[in-house]
Amino acid sequence: CLEGAEESGYYRNHCTFQNIFKVSLTSPSGCGVVGFSNMASAAGGEDGHFKLSETSELIIKKGDITRWFVDGASDAIVNPANQRMLGGGGADGAIHRAAGPELREACYKVPEVRPDVRCPTGEARITPGFRLPASHVIYTVGPIYDTDKDPKASLSSAYKNSLAVAKENNIKYIAFPSISCGVY
Repeated sequence: CLEGAEESGYYRNHCTFQNIFKVSLTSPSGCGVVGFSNMASAAGGEDGHFKLSETSELIIKKGDITRWFVDGASDAIVNPANQRMLGGGGADGAIHRAAGPELREACYKVPEVRPDVRCPTGEARITPGFRLPASHVIYTVGPIYDTDKDPKASLSSAYKNSLAVAKENNIKYIAFPSISCGVY
């Protein structure tokens, strides 16, 4: 997880391999799953490969999610966003910078469900990827552990709803960073 997360207890309590990827392993979304994390895999920093079914594989990598893509047409990266969807720190800010100003303009066009909230905690939204190599960006908002009534359910919903949005939009490949593990 992001630097500083360990001191706050987030890394120790929430940013484990099991918590980050458990939903991806159990969700029947039908799309190929590619996991992207800023943690080294259990294989000593090498890619971790896990066959989920005849058509799905979980790959765990360490790298820059803004450079990830498979085909530039049916792939998406997940943005661990805040509820406004207008950029922030960490991966959220990096994704907005790499995608260019068109991404922020597209986010402004996503309807607010209430003032300053375009994507409530646990839900997911999608936009084109613009200047990113991946064709789409899926936004999800994970829990703030100190204030969320059921952070485990909210985190699970964030992953599951990201996969559901991917399936609804014919996304075949998806890259997840760690969600709710740092600055957003």
